[in-house]
Amino acid sequence: MDYFVERTQFTEVVEMSDAAVEQVAREVKDVKLENGAANGDNTIPFKDAFKMFSKFGDPKSDGKQITLSQSDKWMKQAKVIDGKKITTTDTAIHFKKLKSVKLGIDDYQKFLEDLAKNKKMEVEEIKRKLTTCGQPGVSTHLPKSPAAAAAVDRLTDTSKYTGSHKQRFDETGKGKGIAGRKDLVDASGYVSGYQHKDTYDKSH
Repeated sequence: MDYFVERTQFTEVVEMSDAAVEQVAREVKDVKLENGAANGDNTIPFKDAFKMFSKFGDPKSDGKQITLSQSDKWMKQAKVIDGKKITTTDTAIHFKKLKSVKLGIDDYQKFLEDLAKNKKMEVEEIKRKLTTCGQPGVSTHLPKSPAAAAAVDRLTDTSKYTGSHKQRFDETGKGKGIAGRKDLVDASGYVSGYQHKDTYDKSH
């Protein structure tokens, strides 16, 4: 009898847990829909992304029109401009077809359609990239390439320096400051180049 009661209570607890999980899942989905993130955690509605990038670098912008340079910044961040299939030359050509220095959102969509058609791409794929690249200036956190890291290490290795640059660091690679950049006057009374300073026997 006790076993039957415990089993019934356990079943009720499990059913309550399932209901709670489902409720939380529903709430999360609703939040995503409100934020325009139904298709992915970091999706931004196209009109909102357009507004953000059209204001980027221009504090006077009202977010209703975007320039070519702002568009290129957006497309580079979204990896639409990859230097191979689509370049800044391509975007400049299609942007200037609309004969305006700044484009509103409707004309900008025409620009994207024209670009996609010319490059044999789906305009929705370009838009997907543009709406999932995050806010302006957000780093993609790509790992530094081994080649770049090796180049930096090589260029900052002070033991490989020659000429006047070599004089600016001590044996440990620490900078000498002004002493490494200027010939400071030695007022000790010794002749320049004398190697035996302070070795004279003071008892004489």
